[in-house]
Amino acid sequence: MNILLLGAPGAGKGTQAKLLQKEYGLQHLAPGDILRDAVKKETELGLQAKNFMDKGNLVPDELIIDMMLKKIESTDGVILDVFPRNIKQAQALTEYLKKIDKKLNYVIKIVVKENEIIRRLSSRRVCPLCGHSYNKVFNPPKVEGLCDVDGEKLIHRKDDTEETIKSRLQVFEDHTRPIIDYYKDSGVYFEVDGEKDFMEVFEDLKSIVIE
Repeated sequence: MNILLLGAPGAGKGTQAKLLQKEYGLQHLAPGDILRDAVKKETELGLQAKNFMDKGNLVPDELIIDMMLKKIESTDGVILDVFPRNIKQAQALTEYLKKIDKKLNYVIKIVVKENEIIRRLSSRRVCPLCGHSYNKVFNPPKVEGLCDVDGEKLIHRKDDTEETIKSRLQVFEDHTRPIIDYYKDSGVYFEVDGEKDFMEVFEDLKSIVIE
């Protein structure tokens, strides 16, 4: 089973991906994580990607596609996160899955209104050491202001201001709309209300997903 999860920053996509991963034994694949791992391990693709990153350039679609498809091929089922993020990547994914006799079973968007996203992200705090993310309202640390993992003092990210959040949401919508249009007529596209309690959202996701 292969799932593509869509959701704006702050929609709870990461939380739901972890729950789905545990429930169905799927692998959670995100380009950013795979890029960092490839660079760290100094793989051939990782070194190529590092060359672009060191120059401050975006890693080309071709490299992202190669990395993701190699990972997908080696798994029995995945939750895709931020891939595909454009039509070129979506078409490459479709062709590749067909080639290896697999398919994308579900494309699910977690829908949350803009004002709620702003409220959530404005309350977000991040550990500068390990990158773990918390929310003062929904997912507070055990000790206020300190990371549960390493005890580091949590920070409020500079890009979690209302103006920046609105800009990021617009970028997300601009990127996501063509992806939704691409999959909408294929019978695999669904939406869930992401403003419910996170376990209610998870139950809604499970009602869509059939093993």
